[in-house]
Amino acid sequence: MICTYYKQISDYATIGNLRSVALIGNDGSIDWCCFPVVDSGSVFGSLLDVRKGGRFQVSVPDAGVGVQYYAKDSNVLKTEFKIGKSKLTITDFMPLWGDISKCGGSYAPPEIHRIVECQGDDMEIEVEWSPRLDYARTNTQIKEVDKGWVATAENNSLSLGKLENARLIDQGYGPILHSLFQIKEGEQKVMVTRWNNPPYDNKLNDSLELMKRTINVWKNWSLKESVVDEHEWTEEWLPFLIRSRLALKLMIHDDTGSMLAAPTTSLPETIGGVRNWDYRFAWIRDASLIAQALISAGHQKEAVDLLHWMERVSADHFQKGHGLQIMYGLHGESDLEEIELEHLEGYKRSRPVRIGNEAAKQLQLETYGELLNTAYELVRRHVQLEPKIKDFLKKVVDHACNIWKEPDYGIWEVRCEPQHFTYSKVMIWVALDRAIHLATDYGFPGEVEKWRKTRSEIKKEVLQKGYDEELGSFVQVFGSKDLDAANLRIPLLEFLPFDDDRVQGTIDMTLKKLSRHGLVYRYFFDDGLPGEEGAFGICTFWLVDALALSGRTKEARDIFENMINHTNHVGLLSEQLDPITGEFLGNFPQAYSHIGMINSMIYLAYAEGRPLPEKYPIGTPEHSAEIKRS
Repeated sequence: MICTYYKQISDYATIGNLRSVALIGNDGSIDWCCFPVVDSGSVFGSLLDVRKGGRFQVSVPDAGVGVQYYAKDSNVLKTEFKIGKSKLTITDFMPLWGDISKCGGSYAPPEIHRIVECQGDDMEIEVEWSPRLDYARTNTQIKEVDKGWVATAENNSLSLGKLENARLIDQGYGPILHSLFQIKEGEQKVMVTRWNNPPYDNKLNDSLELMKRTINVWKNWSLKESVVDEHEWTEEWLPFLIRSRLALKLMIHDDTGSMLAAPTTSLPETIGGVRNWDYRFAWIRDASLIAQALISAGHQKEAVDLLHWMERVSADHFQKGHGLQIMYGLHGESDLEEIELEHLEGYKRSRPVRIGNEAAKQLQLETYGELLNTAYELVRRHVQLEPKIKDFLKKVVDHACNIWKEPDYGIWEVRCEPQHFTYSKVMIWVALDRAIHLATDYGFPGEVEKWRKTRSEIKKEVLQKGYDEELGSFVQVFGSKDLDAANLRIPLLEFLPFDDDRVQGTIDMTLKKLSRHGLVYRYFFDDGLPGEEGAFGICTFWLVDALALSGRTKEARDIFENMINHTNHVGLLSEQLDPITGEFLGNFPQAYSHIGMINSMIYLAYAEGRPLPEKYPIGTPEHSAEIKRS
């Protein structure tokens, strides 16, 4: 019974309810789920330890892996197993209803429904239900109760309805509920697992109705009308746009409006390595970029909710004289203590398994630019911001003026000493630049002349110290020879125009030194950690954007289509990829990667002369003319 092998990260699909997310393998096994919310302890965690973590698997003996796909334009997952003329379909979902376009508008009980249906000859189904609550840190007990089964650990529980031929076994890693039973042709059954609630009565009609309601909620959100017919500007990539939208929406926490970077922790950047991080938090950087992608995809409400959340969680830090913290818990927690779970072996024995993230304590100047850029994106689309947010943004900009000369840990949150990262300084320039336009064009409060003076000082220093004449490229750290893919955003953020030789040199050096098989690495410098990492999805998309707006459209399209070909069987992407094998690395699915995909579609549409879904994006000549940038 005990599974002793790890699936590839790319073998998973996701379901969720805007509070939590589950990863379901193509073998029908739920190997990762945290209840009641995504940053809680795991209830199924075999993703990080195949023996100890626990799972909820529904499969067909001897059928191998199934075929997975989503119910059209939704986050409701189907997995099909076939033997001969018989087919078993598992439909997995977390119930969700209400208005999911606004914060707090939905209802989602912490439970998973698994509807199984047989077509053709009768089939045999095998079920394993082995919850291990709180990352398997506590002893989970399973017992039979009225209407089903309950797993308990300390004061929490997970329940399961009645199961045919169920029996408890233990193979040395805790109790397992196992079942093997027949399902007849045309028959449907349902299994429901629930957090801190008694077993569900397995009423099939109730689950079928919830499934229809959940599909409709996702479909209505994902197919929201755009100004331009999406078939015109996305061409053959429309399914990937819709899946990226749905993946990003799945990572929004509806109770607060915050958004996590990924729903997993400790999936390694190198198999067997130590670069394993917890991404179940909300980065100001990620949230800002996500907001921009959602705006472009026609979902402004989510972007406004994100900005409101940023203001709320950051206000206390400003009142105490601190700057922006780079990340917070989904409910605004600032203490994200990093702990190693030594009892878990990690995905494919990649230790340590971490929960929490000590990078929250780092100074990261890049955050200031992302926050102001988001505000600017909203305002130029005629979104009205509250006076308290305007005042908050003014404080952010004033603070940026005071700290821009300090070294920081950079966008990649290195674990060595802080340094003067070129991209960090550029992003402070972005914060000031957007603030100046907000003040002069939209009446925001602020000391514009002071901001202009500081903006000029920053640009002068970046051009003097962040560019290497010998390399013909911007470098990662002032005075170094190392490259950084983040510098691809310099023209996209309008720090310099695309026809500037320094911009084109940076693009060319990225292609030459940081690219492998059409995929882009972040950097190759000593960041204070042992081991290597894969190529980064977001960096590859930044290269697409930079090439597209440089008029190098064929190169851009080739790299973009290569990334499309690297998505998994349901259209999802992880944080990183192995350039040789194409295998997924890092946490999954990754918001950053799907942000990049949406934005690259827009820049390619622009470069190829196709109609855009809304206003011209930042970085285009039309936007520069709009704000009269010289």
